[in-house]
Amino acid sequence: MKRHRLGINGPLVSAIGLGCMQMSGAVGPHLGPDRDQDGIATIQAALDVGINLLNTGDFYGMGHNEMLVGRALKGRRDQAIISVKFGAQKSPSGAFLGFDSRPASIKNFAAYSLQRLGVEVIDIYQPARIAPDVPIEDTVGAIADLIQEGKVRFLGLSEANAEQLRRAHATHPVTALEIEYSLATRMIERDILPTARELGVGIVGYGVAAQGLLLGDMTAPLPPDDRRAKLFPRFQGANLVHNLKRVSVLKELAAARNCTPAQLAIAWVLMRGEDIVPLVGMSRPSRLPENLAALELRLSKEDLGLLEETFADGAIIGDRQPPQFKHLVPN
Repeated sequence: MKRHRLGINGPLVSAIGLGCMQMSGAVGPHLGPDRDQDGIATIQAALDVGINLLNTGDFYGMGHNEMLVGRALKGRRDQAIISVKFGAQKSPSGAFLGFDSRPASIKNFAAYSLQRLGVEVIDIYQPARIAPDVPIEDTVGAIADLIQEGKVRFLGLSEANAEQLRRAHATHPVTALEIEYSLATRMIERDILPTARELGVGIVGYGVAAQGLLLGDMTAPLPPDDRRAKLFPRFQGANLVHNLKRVSVLKELAAARNCTPAQLAIAWVLMRGEDIVPLVGMSRPSRLPENLAALELRLSKEDLGLLEETFADGAIIGDRQPPQFKHLVPN
C-alpha cells in the first residue's frame, strides 16, 4: 500500500482511508444483526492490506463506532492512524442539537473517546464543524493543550473554509482538513485547496461517491423512504434528474474502461494530488477488493478531459448539505 505524508509534518497514511461511519451510523438494510462482526472484520481486513487511516467520530452511533474501532484494534494499535471528530450533539432519539466546541467540552469529549477507543493517544483530533459561537482560536487552543499533554498527536479540522483554516493554523499547525471532495463536489478547488497547499495542510476527502450519487445505480425519483431524498437537495426533483444525466457519462466511461463508476470516482480523487487522501466508507469486508482496485486504475488525458467537462464545478446542482446545516459548511 502506497503511503503519503499527511500534511508537512503529519503521519504517514495509506493512499486511501477507511471511513467507519457506515458501521454504526444508522440502522438500515445494509446493517444486519451481524453489523459489529462485519465492522470489525472490515477494519481488520483493511489493516491487513495496509490501509492505516481509520476515520471515526464520537457521535457515530453515540460512541458505538469508537468502541467498535477499539475492539478491532486490540493487539494492532501500532498499525492504525485514528482520526476522531467531535462536537456534534444529539438527543437520545437521535435529534441533532448543535455543535459544542468549547475548550472544557473538548477535553471532556477527548477523555471519553480515549476510554471508548481503549488507546493512550488519539492520532488526529478535530471538530466535526466549526461552531459559530466559539472562536476557532479557542477550539484549536484546547486541542493544542491535549497535544501538549500527550493525549493527541495532530490537529485536524473538518469543513473549515479558507479563512478559518488560516486562523486555526496561526494558532497551532493544522495537519489535515477533512472536507467533502468528489467529482460531484469540487468547491474546495476555488480557495480552500490552494490555501491548504500554501500552508502545508493535507486534505482528507470524504463523500467520494457523493452519498451514492456516483455509484451509477440510482434512478429518479428515489423511493419515499430514502433519507437522501428528504435531506439533500441534490437528490430531489429536477435536481436529481439533471444530476443523473451527468452520472450517465460516468457510467459509460466505466463500462468502456471495464471498471465500476465507484472505482472511477475514487481514482479521480487519487489523481488530484498526493496531498489528498480519499476516505472510502465500508461496512463489510466484501467491499474491500472493489475499492482497492481503484488504486490501480489510471485515467488517460482523454478520460480526465471528459470528466472535467462533465463534472465541472457547479455541474451537479442542488446543495450538498441539508438546508439547516448549510451555514456550517463552505459552499
